[in-house]
Amino acid sequence: DGNRSFRCSKQHHQYSQQAHTIMALLRTTCSIPLLRPLQLRILLLVASFCFVIKSATCFHTRSMVSTLHRCPSVTTKATSAAETRLFGLNDIDKGFNLLETASKFVPQGKIVQTTKEGWKFVWKRMMAELAPQDKTGSYKRPSYSFGGKIGGADGRYPDEAGRYHLYVGNPCPWCHRARLVLALRSITNDEIGMTQLVDDPVKASRGGWIFSQTNRDPLGSTDLRELYDKLSPGFTGRCTAPLLVDLKTRKIVSNESSDIVRMLNSVHMGKKNSKERIELYPSELAKTIDETNAWVYELLNNGVYRCGFSTSQGAYDRASADVRQGLQKCEEILSKQPFLCGDRFTESDLMLLPTVLRFDGAYSPLFKAGGVHVRLRDYPALFAWLQRCWDMDGVRDTIDLADATSSYYRQLFPLNAGGIIPTPITPEDIGLSS
Repeated sequence: DGNRSFRCSKQHHQYSQQAHTIMALLRTTCSIPLLRPLQLRILLLVASFCFVIKSATCFHTRSMVSTLHRCPSVTTKATSAAETRLFGLNDIDKGFNLLETASKFVPQGKIVQTTKEGWKFVWKRMMAELAPQDKTGSYKRPSYSFGGKIGGADGRYPDEAGRYHLYVGNPCPWCHRARLVLALRSITNDEIGMTQLVDDPVKASRGGWIFSQTNRDPLGSTDLRELYDKLSPGFTGRCTAPLLVDLKTRKIVSNESSDIVRMLNSVHMGKKNSKERIELYPSELAKTIDETNAWVYELLNNGVYRCGFSTSQGAYDRASADVRQGLQKCEEILSKQPFLCGDRFTESDLMLLPTVLRFDGAYSPLFKAGGVHVRLRDYPALFAWLQRCWDMDGVRDTIDLADATSSYYRQLFPLNAGGIIPTPITPEDIGLSS
């Protein structure tokens, strides 16, 4: 009737004004120099396009459904079918329903390509926030500014029991290195204290580590950023763990895992020769250990992260090839001897162990390190080495493997945007016997 026609005409006019306003805004923003890059235009276009098409679809659909309701010859069933087809009702979520509706106005290929480019741009920006990138899309691990040493020649940090505290997080492989040294060398909490951090970037003020009710900071901080601010006022870098702190002077000794491992191997805690402790860096193997550490880090420790944090195909391909080379090199060495540097467990084995333990649960499936099909059992000698390490006193108490691997899926949301966490992997799932 006349009133209905007037309302439809008015609604159509309002829709047209909305569309023209949005497109004018898009043209205006793209004229601003800061917003001229193609990626930003694509992002704005995607948002505007979705709104305009959805508005148009809703208007035309409501008009059609309204007409159907006015027609006595059309049954309720037919009307419901039309609404379901056009709106995606009936408890079925079709998102914006763009591919069904917008293809009448814009070719499907344009919709798909525009959406892909917009999504990729946002993903790359988030990845750069998570993991710094170079111009080739390769991950570049940041360097650290603290370089203290317990028992160093400068005398700043004397080798004393009860003076130092180590902060670690279960999921982190770099923290795992430090925990392994404490366990393997039987360094007690009375000698060097330890607090386990919780990974929760939502609650953390910067970075991802906080303190829980059961694992409080002896210095009274609520998260790792607050602790950094207390110990190093004005610090602007990443608040990372492991973190070794001198509680007496309230200074950071080091937050570099390899330095912490090396210095904890040499400490005596003021009680020389009072205990028989494992020597991880024997002088006769020092050169071999240093050389082994270098390729283990480049090909595997950091190689798996270069795979996971790559933002270009070329960067990923190079990193993945490195991982495969590293795994094969380990296999060849360990097929001839029980450990990386000979007949005894050394610092090089300790450096490799956290990466290998997390490989099947996180680095292969999530980071696609070496290809998603690669598993530890593809390397029999490497797997046998892992079992030997796992059987050493104290090793299995240094990690909750299910929690560690699940954390990658929970917290690295640019790599797992849907937040779906796979069934947690256990040592038994890998094949390790108890």
